[in-house]
Amino acid sequence: MDLATALRPPSTALELQLPHWVLPSLDWDKSYPDDKSKMALAISLARENVARQTGGPFGAAIFSEVDGRLLGVGVNAVVTNHNSCLHAEVMAIMMAQNRQQHFSLAEQDCALFSSCEPCAMCLGATLWSGVKRMVCAASGDDARAIGFDEGPVFYESYRYLERAGVRIQRGLMRTEGKGVLDAYQAKGGPIYNP
Repeated sequence: MDLATALRPPSTALELQLPHWVLPSLDWDKSYPDDKSKMALAISLARENVARQTGGPFGAAIFSEVDGRLLGVGVNAVVTNHNSCLHAEVMAIMMAQNRQQHFSLAEQDCALFSSCEPCAMCLGATLWSGVKRMVCAASGDDARAIGFDEGPVFYESYRYLERAGVRIQRGLMRTEGKGVLDAYQAKGGPIYNP
């Protein structure tokens, strides 16, 4: 970055963009009847993000537990948006809260489905989001195996969420979630937090 760019006055607006293909690929009227169909969507978002080279190998979706409606989606957009906070879970949470026009999803009965166990930041965002349930595919160890540093995530981190009322299921469709991570590594995708 040159000095003129570094000294540019800050903007009061932030624009966050999902890749152009994300929203047109979704059926917002569809009901996802079971956990496997919900996780399949989160993993397909991650897989497409890798295939189209529009971000990291992570996808997430938030659903109503009452009727299976899709409330928000996210893919990893760190590199494309030049923002280390734009992980898939955070993007999905922000979209769901924006659609609900509320900073918390606690009054909704919502579940977060993630193609991989969340990093430390996303675990915190999950707690503060108000979701009642979190379901993960690939493990944090799977992400670390290809070079991602998931931060200070411990057994106690998950226990903390559970004590706060978040039900957690790990390993649903792990093989499929890990496959996306492996494909990303095979394509030489950037590891942006070494």
